[in-house]
Amino acid sequence: MTDANGPETTAQRNREDDLDPLSVDDAARASNSVIDNVEEVIVGHHEEIEHVLTAVLADGHVLVEDVPGVGKTMLARALSRSIDCSFNRVQFTPDLLPSDVTGVNVFNQKTREFEFQRGPVFANLVLTDEINRAPPKTQSALLEAMEEGQVTVDGKTRPLPDPFTVVATQNTVEQNRTYELPLAEVDRFMKKINLGYPDHEEETTMLDRVVGGHPIDDLSAVTDVQTVRRARATVSGVTVNGPIREYGSRLAGYTRENAALGVSPRGTIALLRAAQARAVLGGRDYVIPDDVQAEAPSVLAHRVRTEGGTARDGGRIVSEALDNVSVE
Repeated sequence: MTDANGPETTAQRNREDDLDPLSVDDAARASNSVIDNVEEVIVGHHEEIEHVLTAVLADGHVLVEDVPGVGKTMLARALSRSIDCSFNRVQFTPDLLPSDVTGVNVFNQKTREFEFQRGPVFANLVLTDEINRAPPKTQSALLEAMEEGQVTVDGKTRPLPDPFTVVATQNTVEQNRTYELPLAEVDRFMKKINLGYPDHEEETTMLDRVVGGHPIDDLSAVTDVQTVRRARATVSGVTVNGPIREYGSRLAGYTRENAALGVSPRGTIALLRAAQARAVLGGRDYVIPDDVQAEAPSVLAHRVRTEGGTARDGGRIVSEALDNVSVE
């Protein structure tokens, strides 16, 4: 069986290469250049753009939830334009099949062999638009990809490009026409963020920019995949001292003691990795409590469920944890 879309070993070799990490200052500069570039398109959402970029640097995925028309899809497109990387968009619909995401083996009559046609998940940045419009069976096609950076089809495992990040969007209206995301999938998203409506001044600025053309059309890359990979290596080398690790564990423990479903160990790991990326944005090679506190709401809240409660209760529990759990 052959692969019609190029050698399968490319991504694997990329992962095995010895990377020379950027200095913290260089990683911070590269990161801030991406943020500034995305802000040429996305107005009034500096904090949310930072959250998405820290997830990329921390080898995580992001779920962007909000009403239609506030810029969720445009945020992912602007990020992909700012990084010279491969980008695919999957529009999730009720009739979408798992193979439409991961790929499928097709019989080639000329060679008399099956060839693997790679799905759109094989890209550095994958936008899964309106992910909650597809049934859970299709959503589950992303589970292995998001957790292990690989896809298994017909018993054969293929590595995904490195870096690999999923930015998923879901709308909060038309609930009768959408499916609830399985908890196993929700937990694989490092962060969940909301954009919200712009204020009057921000919306006026946005309208000024789109008159006569959209700024996304003129957006150029300010960094590349190799730089992102080296920045990731920088992030993974950021020091997380014992008291910080214990602080993260106690925050997770608070949610488990005060909710029907608390933060998983995967969530605690995600919190500290996101805090490492936040430290790099701040020009530091060590994590401080402020980094953890800045990342906790977006990393932890969507993993928490209260008995008979709403999604907002997760945010309330995390807020209480930050108020009641001290750094020792």
